[in-house]
Amino acid sequence: MKLRYSIALSLPLASASAMAADLALKLDVPQLNVAEYHRPYIAAWVENADQKVVANLAVLYDVKKKDNVGTKWLKDMRTWWRKTGRELTMPMDGVSGATRAPGETTLNIPKGALDKLPAGQYTVLVEASREAGGREVVKVPLQWPPQSAQNVTGKGKEELGAVVVQVKP
Repeated sequence: MKLRYSIALSLPLASASAMAADLALKLDVPQLNVAEYHRPYIAAWVENADQKVVANLAVLYDVKKKDNVGTKWLKDMRTWWRKTGRELTMPMDGVSGATRAPGETTLNIPKGALDKLPAGQYTVLVEASREAGGREVVKVPLQWPPQSAQNVTGKGKEELGAVVVQVKP
């Protein structure tokens, strides 16, 4: 039996051309019915067409561990870690935060996260990793800046369910 909870990430943004846009990232994260369940570490970031990281949107991990020991396990999100994570210092203001208990939550990203992003095709990537569990990456394409409202969906198989990127100009 899989129990699910949702994380909603809302980002008010402005592009370099001063065009305001709203970006929401909705994640369906299953709570697996296993003997040892741990909340997943989750990273969300944006890559350009050359697969280079242009923005880190969120990094959720165990921030309450003494002496910042929770950062030790960030490398288990291998794709994010290799592309950008190992270059960052956690906690990262406006990006990092605590893992969430099952249920719906909203994360607000500071304005300006994508303000210098030139027009083009991008990919939003979301990676989840659990202790004593699996790891999964979901990729969702994104055209920036949006010309109209968009709902673009990706789907995971185990650690992530639906990942929906909602953009409104």
